[in-house]
Amino acid sequence: MIARLNELADKVISQTAEQTNRACRSSDGTSTDTQQMNKTLPAVLIDALAQTIRAGKPVQALRMVDDRWPELDGQGASFVDCVFERIQFSNPVLSEARFVDCRLVSCRFSHAELADVRFEGCSLVGEDGKGCSFAFSNLQRAAFIACDLPLAAFDRTELFAVEMRDCNLTGAKFTKVDFSRALSRKKIETRASFHACKMDLADLSEAKLPGCSLAGSRLREADLSGADLTDADLSNCDLFQAMLDGAKLSGADLTGTEVSGLNLTTLADFAGLRIGDDQMFRLLDAMGVSVRVRER
Repeated sequence: MIARLNELADKVISQTAEQTNRACRSSDGTSTDTQQMNKTLPAVLIDALAQTIRAGKPVQALRMVDDRWPELDGQGASFVDCVFERIQFSNPVLSEARFVDCRLVSCRFSHAELADVRFEGCSLVGEDGKGCSFAFSNLQRAAFIACDLPLAAFDRTELFAVEMRDCNLTGAKFTKVDFSRALSRKKIETRASFHACKMDLADLSEAKLPGCSLAGSRLREADLSGADLTDADLSNCDLFQAMLDGAKLSGADLTGTEVSGLNLTTLADFAGLRIGDDQMFRLLDAMGVSVRVRER
């Protein structure tokens, strides 16, 4: 038993059912049920997990169900092909961590330190009409690349310089999030990038995104009411039936964007808005202006 535990501490964690049973055998030789074990993660597995992370080795094929993330320093950790189902990540330290091809089901991150974290090819989905959630957390400079995040909820979370590329954010909600940071008492920098993301029905109402990029993203029926999109890059987006009442679009770039249903009169500001010739007629038509072109 001792030899087995020492061996486990030196190896990459792989918590499949067979390995878990071997690692957690009781004194009478019987095996602990995998799901039951996950409800109280064994100290031996926590120690092995911590040693693997400290050694800079990837944590592979770890599976956790109905549990809480243990109190350990996960800064710079690497997780590959792992599964986390209904896990509560409360106050975790996972800055600079990397999740590759992982599946997170109905997980909640609260007061999480996730600065510079990177999710690649991950599925962050939910059950019962709810997605994964991030609340009161630090996701500054985080990157989500080719991830599935339908109905994800970001609540009162720091998202300065967040990058989301080729992600599915259908129905995602961004509530009182902060895409900025203070450089001084009078200077604030705002930065965020949503590139080629699917954001139909997403809620970005009241979001402060001046100078940020949503280029190439699909935002059909998304709620952008009251959002500050001053000087934002909205080129080649799909804004069909998007709600933009009270939004600020001054200086924004909408070239190549689907603007059907956009009524400029409902915006708070659109001075310096950049559009193409083909979009001008549709926008004027939405305002009730009939344009006649003279033949030369």
